[in-house]
Amino acid sequence: MTRTIAPRLRTLVLLLLTVTGALLAGAGPASAHAALTGSDPAQGVVVDKAPTQVSLTFSEKVAMNDDSLQVLDPKGKKVEVGSPTNLSGTTYAVRLKSGLAKGTYTVAYQVVSADSHPVSGAYTFSIGAPSQTVVSGVGTAAGGGVVGWLYGFGRYVSYAGFIVLAGGAAFVLACWQRGSGVRALQRLVVGGWLALTAATLWLLLLRGSYTSSGKFGDVFDLDLLGQVLQTKAGAALVSRLLLLAAAALFIAVLFGAYNRREEAEEKRDLTFGLAIGGVVVAAGLAASWAMAEHASTGLQPGIAMPVDVLHLLAVAAWLGGLTALLVALYRAPADTPIEAAAVHRFSRLAFGSVLTLVATGTYQSWRQLGSWSAFTETRYGQLLLVKIGLVALLVGIAWISRRWTGRLTDITDTVTAKKAKQREKEHVSASKTASKGAASGDGKRAAQLARQRAAADAARQKRLRDADANRFGLRRSVLAEAGVAVVLLAVTTWLTQTEPGRTEQEAKAATSSSSSSSSSSSSSGALTLDMPFDTGGTDGKGLVRLDLDPARVGGNEMHVYVQRPNGRAFDIPEVKVAFTLTEKKIGPLPVTPDHITTGHWTASSVQIPMAGDWKIAVTVRTSDIDQVTVSKNAQIG
Repeated sequence: MTRTIAPRLRTLVLLLLTVTGALLAGAGPASAHAALTGSDPAQGVVVDKAPTQVSLTFSEKVAMNDDSLQVLDPKGKKVEVGSPTNLSGTTYAVRLKSGLAKGTYTVAYQVVSADSHPVSGAYTFSIGAPSQTVVSGVGTAAGGGVVGWLYGFGRYVSYAGFIVLAGGAAFVLACWQRGSGVRALQRLVVGGWLALTAATLWLLLLRGSYTSSGKFGDVFDLDLLGQVLQTKAGAALVSRLLLLAAAALFIAVLFGAYNRREEAEEKRDLTFGLAIGGVVVAAGLAASWAMAEHASTGLQPGIAMPVDVLHLLAVAAWLGGLTALLVALYRAPADTPIEAAAVHRFSRLAFGSVLTLVATGTYQSWRQLGSWSAFTETRYGQLLLVKIGLVALLVGIAWISRRWTGRLTDITDTVTAKKAKQREKEHVSASKTASKGAASGDGKRAAQLARQRAAADAARQKRLRDADANRFGLRRSVLAEAGVAVVLLAVTTWLTQTEPGRTEQEAKAATSSSSSSSSSSSSSGALTLDMPFDTGGTDGKGLVRLDLDPARVGGNEMHVYVQRPNGRAFDIPEVKVAFTLTEKKIGPLPVTPDHITTGHWTASSVQIPMAGDWKIAVTVRTSDIDQVTVSKNAQIG
């Protein structure tokens, strides 16, 4: 029944890396946490007169630099003048050159949201009439690529390091004080400190490139690092490093002076002091996340930040303590096995942590989602459902662990007595052997025999410990809990990089309203949508532009332009369009436009039966087998 821990730990490490890679590698650019909720001119609008400025409105305040907001003419030349300015609240603007020619202009933005995440994107508007443009691939550098992946992995390691550091120390102080002398637990907590420290330094170096160019070569740019240190996120990371220095002192005392204390009263006083100091340091470390991320912005930040700190501490106490228990069950010396009483104490600590997580998690879910529909209609809500499912699974396995814990009590005293009796017998035997060896002058032989008997004693005690079926069952269930916890932490890390559901829904509503009002105010009433596509085949990338005039209920004239990435007309075999009004269950209404010339299709009398938020899907076929459907929603009528 005995098994070594090494293969199991290797399995957990491989699982951690696999899950992290799967979650982060395919994620692409990090999701924005501040959403674009409005613009003037609006997306796709055609205006008669050239505007004097372009303004953007976000769902929260953002940080900008001189190049954060750019406006490019059809040839890709910049037409903005000066730096962006804050008009009011969350609205920012940049002035444009006078005398702008007719055609399609591209607005590209790249900013940092108040919760420290990069936000980038682009859209187009036209002056006079739409035209071809050579602009492509703008507004998508920040938060993506290799730097984005490395930053996400650094966040995962920092969370894992904090959980192991804080939870492992709490386990020793609150549940198993004898564990302060167990080297495996010492290495675990120190490893958590090293992981959190290294990840924090790594995030500090990556931060500048992550929020600006997205280039790995800029990681060691000292100018970017200086700019990062002046931001809220940079201050949070520096604060975390300072608190980690205090945590190092705490660890030194916990595994040094505290472990050597023999006097009960002295140890009790030091336990109290370490508990107070440890809670303060752990709360400060948790606050370094709360002060710079989701909790610091949006609804009720004054309540959300303390709740977030409490949530992180509860996670550390539960999952970090679980990791420490796993190490204690597998790696504690045979002569210092973890007592059933210590396992019971951790069981109570874990139960209190779960209750705290339920309370704080419910508040956080309400704050970030705002509606039941956001659970299924937003990416944040879908990830949250996965997290809730994993937590439920973890609680179920923990219930099994509690059953094994209850059975430990019945045999602990018997096992301990057997071990003590066996140690006493073998100590007497070893002493006699050593005396005989000394009397005969064979000191080396006596020492060798003593070492052999000590090794045999340790092996015998380990067999006795592992022969306990209840302890073996507990080890198996705790190992399963730890495996689920690895996956849960990966999902949680991804969740913190995803736009909150409430923000996503508000942005969609604001964008639809803005598009509707801007289309109504436009003299032409035309609607223009740009949709990049990639059929996956050779020469399969391009841009499809759909113009609908007057974008009203009744008959409309539709033009579809297909362009290569360089802006030239793209000669492809087929284009099809379909209109769907989901909320009224109308459609899809198919439209097959006529091919006029290279890259240009048109259809007249396109009937829109009802006003609403229509989904416009365009199917593009670039060869006999390569085709793709892209879509956008637009307010029509």
